[in-house]
Amino acid sequence: MSDGTAPSFAGLAHFAFTVRDLEASVAWYQKVFQAELVNGKLPHYGREWTGYAELVIEPRTGLAIGLHHNVANQGEEFDEVRTGLDHISLKVDGREGLLAWSEWLDRLSVAHSGIQSVKEPFVYSVVIFRDIDNIQLEVMAVGV
Repeated sequence: MSDGTAPSFAGLAHFAFTVRDLEASVAWYQKVFQAELVNGKLPHYGREWTGYAELVIEPRTGLAIGLHHNVANQGEEFDEVRTGLDHISLKVDGREGLLAWSEWLDRLSVAHSGIQSVKEPFVYSVVIFRDIDNIQLEVMAVGV
């Protein structure tokens, strides 16, 4: 029985994107996150006939990233100005974590913003980059 308080959750289990080229996206996420591909295809719940997903796992945190092939995909690039996802932000520890990501992305020749620091409405810093479908990803450190 609920006391009117929303139930909690333990963390992020996975996020998933519909992509233009499943094979290329799997390779990109494997490269950038050193993610491991899970064998087998996953259905899209409630829309199994529209396609399937491949799953990659970031080995240090266990974060799963689902990459969906959809038969109706017209090959258009992602655009956050439409209703739906805007971006995904991953938490890192302090400036050291941000520097490590900047250096890693440079090593992989993945374009990024460099460390961007913000003071309002709260103090945080981010490194922003995009995948091959133009989906914005960022790593973020609060209080830095």
